Amino acid sequence: MTQRPSYLDEYTFNWEALDVVCSGKSSLDAKNYLTELYDKNQVTNFLAGYGFNITDPVENAELFGIFQEALQFIKRYFLIEGNPEGLDLKVPNYLYSITNISELFLSATGNSNFKLKTEESLWAGVILKVMHTILHADKDLRARYFSTVQQQIFDRFYKFILRDDENRLFLKNESGTTIPLYDFQTKAKKTRDSIIIKLLHKQENVAEELFDRIGVRIITYNKLDALRVIKFLHKNYVIMINNIKPSRSQNTLVDLKLLRKNIFGLYKMAIRSQLPEDDFYQRLNNLISESYPKSAHHSDKNLHSSDVYRAIHVTGRQLIKYRNPFMSSFNEVRKQALKDKENPLSQSLLSLDTSAISRDVRFFYPFEVQITDYESHLQNTQGEASHNDYKRSQLRSAMKRIFKPILELKELRVD
Repeated sequence: MTQRPSYLDEYTFNWEALDVVCSGKSSLDAKNYLTELYDKNQVTNFLAGYGFNITDPVENAELFGIFQEALQFIKRYFLIEGNPEGLDLKVPNYLYSITNISELFLSATGNSNFKLKTEESLWAGVILKVMHTILHADKDLRARYFSTVQQQIFDRFYKFILRDDENRLFLKNESGTTIPLYDFQTKAKKTRDSIIIKLLHKQENVAEELFDRIGVRIITYNKLDALRVIKFLHKNYVIMINNIKPSRSQNTLVDLKLLRKNIFGLYKMAIRSQLPEDDFYQRLNNLISESYPKSAHHSDKNLHSSDVYRAIHVTGRQLIKYRNPFMSSFNEVRKQALKDKENPLSQSLLSLDTSAISRDVRFFYPFEVQITDYESHLQNTQGEASHNDYKRSQLRSAMKRIFKPILELKELRVD
């Protein structure tokens, strides 16, 4: 038998790894998500590169806790035992007997001490993908500032939101520009589980890429006022054009090219005929209503949005300013220590180096603005465009994505 040259090992490639590095494929779409791992030492090195030292009992325990959480998460959302629309599959018994996190990684790459079937090995890969996503959801440094972020972003809008004596809602600024609103809504904070599900179906599987943790919805009575709201937010510096994320902008409400083509004729008529403002407003609103996009297809933006969903979406960024409350408290204690410098405790306190403690933290944080008119809002919240259908589609997409290797192995089809 011809012997295989030993040097060939240096010239063989992990094609899935190359696809992730070079071709934009997500590691969640790789068969087992990992590089080759043949023994516990390699697992230790892999996790060190990831950022975990499993020789540290605390970090090892944290990873094992996330392993247990991932098991429960999968059963709750992706299997029929927790979700009637889930997969009719069972978690293999061997996963419950794992006591060393390294064994989970070796199981996923087929090098376990257990004698595993192919499906059982694939299950370990599924668990690791969910663990990876949980870690990214939990390790977003900005999450600790969320309440401050939320307040500073919403305050920019609340500054211009007014109600009159009859409880009617308006956008209004100091110069008197007034736009009647049907409703103004702020998005509640996403639950941790919903963040994990969203990350599981996103190509960019990192928490920093979630742009809708903070958002507002503005509903006007007609499409003309929806466009006026955009102008209002721009002119009053609520949305900074320079800080908009262009790839996230989406408009399925008004065909702007068609409107721009036809609006100048109306301007000329207003000048020539000296149209009263009420008459001009009505004509312009009719023109905008006729400038209706032929399709609201979202395939290039959001696979889970309905084709009948009509709105304008904008993702802005705001520079958040966070003042560390510890430093103000520490400075008060330091003032007291200065009054009693002979005290050893005071001396120790005064000698502390606080240069590494940030007094102020400043960072950009994304927020989403959705603008629509009342008629479109009713359409958006009914039938196939409902939020429940959106969330169900999102969950099903995540389920099919991480279970794909097992579904293919068992020749199961999930619609």
